[in-house]
Amino acid sequence: MLELLAGVAVAVAALALVLEPLMRRPGLESLGVPDEPDAAPLEESESRKVQALLALKEIEFDRATGKLSDDDYAELKARYGRDALVAMDAERTEAATVAGAADPAEALIQSVRKDLQVCPHCGPRPETGAAFCSECGRPLSVVGVT
Repeated sequence: MLELLAGVAVAVAALALVLEPLMRRPGLESLGVPDEPDAAPLEESESRKVQALLALKEIEFDRATGKLSDDDYAELKARYGRDALVAMDAERTEAATVAGAADPAEALIQSVRKDLQVCPHCGPRPETGAAFCSECGRPLSVVGVT
């Protein structure tokens, strides 16, 4: 009787180990990135760039599965490709005007640096929205670097 109970326990444990990866929600947490519960899915993004890129991805998938003819694929890819390029150009121009720089790359760097968090002991930190340093635990201060 004891052997039967031990066998059932081992079988249940083995089954749990096998099914555990299947029951987990796939996502970034498997890569070591914490899941952000307040982050909206990309499909719900209001960004024109994101919507155009998602449409291009869907068009590629539909063509690969045979749902789109070559003519329809070419037309849709051209239209959404133009939309994505226009949205990216608008985003780049907006970043340049926000930073007030003539060089778009410098404008992008300045937009990233505007809310740089600095630890008094460890220096600049990569954490966003953190109140304390992940290395030493001291309070972080936000420094607008220009």
